[in-house]
Amino acid sequence: MKKVFAMLAAGFLSLTAFEGMSQNKNKVIAHRGAWKHTGATENSIGALEHAIKMGCYGSEFDVHMSADSVIFVLHDHAIKGTHIEKTNASELAQIKLENGESLPTLEAYLKAGAKQKGTRLILEIKTSSMGKERSLALATKCVEMVKKLQVEDITDYIAFDFDVCKKVKELAPKAHVEYLNGDKTPDEIAAAGLDGIDYHFNVYKKNEDYIAAMKAKKLTTNVWTVNDEAMLRSFLEKNVDFITTNEPELLLSISKK
Repeated sequence: MKKVFAMLAAGFLSLTAFEGMSQNKNKVIAHRGAWKHTGATENSIGALEHAIKMGCYGSEFDVHMSADSVIFVLHDHAIKGTHIEKTNASELAQIKLENGESLPTLEAYLKAGAKQKGTRLILEIKTSSMGKERSLALATKCVEMVKKLQVEDITDYIAFDFDVCKKVKELAPKAHVEYLNGDKTPDEIAAAGLDGIDYHFNVYKKNEDYIAAMKAKKLTTNVWTVNDEAMLRSFLEKNVDFITTNEPELLLSISKK
């Protein structure tokens, strides 16, 4: 019995240590929320809530637009054989995630995130499988929803489509927008008026000067998706601004040491 109590107490202390962290004291962006060790489903509202409770700097999530222009939170283009962009919202609303939640809309997700101010909402606008025009339409609707719900102060944007990034910046000049695809130099990012890069770790390995170059331009660097402890420590040493990870608990623990 004493052993069980000790384990529970240790877990409680560990959790409260995470909860007390300010977003300005860590570089942790939970990839699709904190789901891997929490029992939540990735990109669920539950995963977002866990990331918030841990005190992550940000919680990343992905969005697609339904056939009737309602935005849903999901990484893949399809779920359980249902293609988001080719299906109406009424049908998508019936789909349940593995943790029992309904497939969340962007509106529901942002409303959940709006209950706090400590963790930023990192909104990834997925590239449409149906063409550039639809990708840009999704970007427009995302910005409109963020403004409607008045969460501009806690929402950042990322995208693989360079034109989508520029569209968001056009619609929301004060928004923080980072490019994902890895094929633009720091000079090109600055020329486009974007705020940073969010590149795969292999891009930084091939372009070791990017971190210093971005800092010189007062632009941000983010790296995805880093889960290995040695690599996490390496990027902490390289002093990137943010690290996107499926292991937010691990990164929080080692970044405090």
